[in-house]
Amino acid sequence: MSIQLINPEGLPQVEVYSQVSVATGTRFVSVAGQVARLADGTPVGAGDLAAQTEQAYRNVATALTAAGGDFSNVTKLTVYVPDWTPDKMGPLIEGSMRAAGELGVQAAPPITLIGVAALAEPDLLVEIQADAIID
Repeated sequence: MSIQLINPEGLPQVEVYSQVSVATGTRFVSVAGQVARLADGTPVGAGDLAAQTEQAYRNVATALTAAGGDFSNVTKLTVYVPDWTPDKMGPLIEGSMRAAGELGVQAAPPITLIGVAALAEPDLLVEIQADAIID
């Protein structure tokens, strides 16, 4: 399995993610959107976007492990945030960076951030979906 992350000339050069992911492997894994819940359903980080982002990343990592992979196999993340405003970017990045440090994530794959009206439950501040290629 190989994933090459690229920030090609001619596109904005961003530091928090890569613009392009080129992957080869034998299995495509799609992880459903993960939220800030423990395995027993207990909510994590009430009212705290950074804490909820960190837990959602942990849950994505748990799902990837179950599929035989880890964050190095991720080709694309989609992040959903209700009632998006630019001031939420700081806590979102903070939670992402804390999770990356904890999980040993070295490089960020392409990420799409989508502001939505609401998530499945009113206390949820973020949901993260992942696609991966695993040998």
